[in-house]
Amino acid sequence: MSVARRPLLTATAAGTLLCALWFVPSANATGDQGRADHSPSVVTEPQDDGRLAETGGVDTTPYVLGGTLFLGVGAGFVTLAMRRGGRAS
Repeated sequence: MSVARRPLLTATAAGTLLCALWFVPSANATGDQGRADHSPSVVTEPQDDGRLAETGGVDTTPYVLGGTLFLGVGAGFVTLAMRRGGRAS
């Protein structure tokens, strides 16, 4: 592969990733629009007591480990790129 085509391939890969992420659904709340029964709902004022919301006990360990792994792999790629850039000069 020629060196001149590398920026084109990088731009194509980045554009493809951005287009794929466009279709990831957002986490916006739907309110009463998503309810099947049309009964009236009671709205209460939330009390701010300085605590975080209870999320139902979701175990976040896999997300933390996966994020740490990807961060480490990314740092490794940056280090590798810096080393290769130093040799080419």
